[in-house]
Amino acid sequence: MTIGELSILIFALAFLLLVVFIGIFLLRLTRSVSILTTDIDTIARSSNEVLANTNMLLDDVNDKMATLDVTVQAAADLSQTVSDLNGSVRKASNNLAGMGTISKAGATLALSKVFGLFSKKNKK
Repeated sequence: MTIGELSILIFALAFLLLVVFIGIFLLRLTRSVSILTTDIDTIARSSNEVLANTNMLLDDVNDKMATLDVTVQAAADLSQTVSDLNGSVRKASNNLAGMGTISKAGATLALSKVFGLFSKKNKK
C-alpha cells in the first residue's frame, strides 16, 4: 500500500464519517421539524378556538350595547329636558327679580295658591 492509496483510504473514511454525521444531523433535524409542525398545528387549532370564542363574546357585547343605547339616549333626553326646565326657571326668576317687591309678593302668593290647588288634586 503506497502513500497515495493510504491517503485515498483516509479521505474515503473521512468522507464516509462526514456522510454519516450529516445523515444523523438530517434525521434529527427532520424529527425536530416534525415536532415543530405538530406543535404549530396544535397552536393554530387553539388559536382558532380562541378566535371563535372572542367573536361570540364580541357579538354578545354588541347586542348588549345596542340594548343600552336606548337607555343612554333616554338619559340624554332627560338631561336636556332638565336643562331646558332649569333655563326656564332662571328666566322666570330673572323676570320676577325685575319686578317690584309688591309684585314679587303677589306672584309668590299666586304661585302658592296654584301649587296648593295642584297638590290637593294630586292627593285625591
